[in-house]
Amino acid sequence: MCILCDQGKPQDHTRSQLGRRDFLKTAAAGGAAAGLGLFAARPAAADVGDPPADSGRPGRRYVIRGGSVMSMDPKVGDFAKADVLVEGKKILKVGPNLPAGNADVIDASGRIVMPGFIDTHHHQFETALRSFLANGILINDGSGSPSANPTYFEYILQKFAPVYRPEDVYISELFGGLAQLDDGVTTVHDVSQIHHSPKHSDAAIHALFDTGRRAALGYFEGAFTTNPDYAYPQDAVRIKKQFFSSSDQLVHMIMGGEVYLGPDIYRESWRIGRQLELQIAAHILSPFGIRPILDALAAGHGGNPGDNIGLKDDNLFIHMTGMSDDGWKGVHDAGAQVSIAFPIEMNMRHGIPPILKMQSLGMEPSLSTDVEVTMTADFFTQMRVCMNMQRMVVNQMILEQGTFEFPGQWPTPTADKPQLLNVRDVLRFATINGAKHLRLDTKTGSLTPGKEADILILDATSINVAPLNNVPGAVVSLMDRSNVETVIVAGKVRKWKGKLLDVDLNNLRRQLENSRDDIFAAAGIPQNLYR
Repeated sequence: MCILCDQGKPQDHTRSQLGRRDFLKTAAAGGAAAGLGLFAARPAAADVGDPPADSGRPGRRYVIRGGSVMSMDPKVGDFAKADVLVEGKKILKVGPNLPAGNADVIDASGRIVMPGFIDTHHHQFETALRSFLANGILINDGSGSPSANPTYFEYILQKFAPVYRPEDVYISELFGGLAQLDDGVTTVHDVSQIHHSPKHSDAAIHALFDTGRRAALGYFEGAFTTNPDYAYPQDAVRIKKQFFSSSDQLVHMIMGGEVYLGPDIYRESWRIGRQLELQIAAHILSPFGIRPILDALAAGHGGNPGDNIGLKDDNLFIHMTGMSDDGWKGVHDAGAQVSIAFPIEMNMRHGIPPILKMQSLGMEPSLSTDVEVTMTADFFTQMRVCMNMQRMVVNQMILEQGTFEFPGQWPTPTADKPQLLNVRDVLRFATINGAKHLRLDTKTGSLTPGKEADILILDATSINVAPLNNVPGAVVSLMDRSNVETVIVAGKVRKWKGKLLDVDLNNLRRQLENSRDDIFAAAGIPQNLYR
């Protein structure tokens, strides 16, 4: 059973990939999840029609008819008006005027149909602490400014995270995941640095399954290194066997291996990850003495002979700010992937997002949201900030070729200047690049026949978009969460006509607020809405 069934509150688990397995049987009664109604009965639609019945079930067909289809697959192409035929969890065909027999029809006229967004780095366990650190930077710099206190390292990781109970992990993971699903993010790499015990790990895992979207559990360290139940990184073996023995499910596993935790820990976590054939992920950024460690790894000196420790194409590195040319060469030559969190890096003093360095090496990033304690996990924001930041820097470089006065005030870019990012670029970063970086590109990331149907239907008739003149431009430069009308994951409709299905959000919000109150109290931090 799940945490709620064990408390005498039976739940409908028809969309959970875990079914009714044992979960947190020793969770304290009256905790944050008590009374949580996760799966509300689906209300009958009034005037917008019902979603296709039994969507995502084997053999069930429906067709998304008459939308502007942006496939993100060059071989499939884009269409001003076309259809997407779905059977079970997979895309069967994409093209104009598809014959669909008696399949249910989703009318997409006036809509944009595209793949779901993919977030390659999000700390969902921090959802209860949203906006707490709106002014904050990573580490106290001694300046006495509002950004110096509170900060991320001292407050989020050292004060709040250690007091999380398993039920706090569960509700934050679940609510944060549903919020992104509502935003059109159909896949996430959840970097859950909250693995204080196996119960905390199981809570995060169950929440990822119960959210009903595609996900990778990032099994990183926890805060309770002196807790007798602390089991990182060795518990990865149990977790992989218990929850991730099948590749035919929505949630898989990535091994977290932070190099700044010291050679004994990261070498062991990387060794276990490779033994289990998992990707190895790590934050690589300016502080914490990481640069010389990456340099050593790039030079082949990361471990002892036979340790199998070194840079490989199974590495996913987050941020990559402030690294040396040697470090970058090692990452490039190894075929490792890089996830950039543009807004967070710019706000929290990680360093300048390294998009120009990646362009110079012929590399491309995926996009990630990082922490909602500081900024939104909305993916329209990620794409716009990525494009704006890169163009600001490159445009200034071009202007400085000139004299800022006639006739040299508008120079032609010299050959050494990076190309300006365009809307197609950042859409690629947000979809198929994310799929590639999480090793999911055979399943998702584009509207390709044979792939699983992770699909967004975006309203282009709304007041902030109409009239539609440029499909990729409208998505990147004009749209926001309000335009995400329908969200489909593995063929199953999860959001329909602007509303998440089968979820009692009011009840969920109350439980998240209760969890927040408990976390603040346990950490001894006063709640002040205007500090």
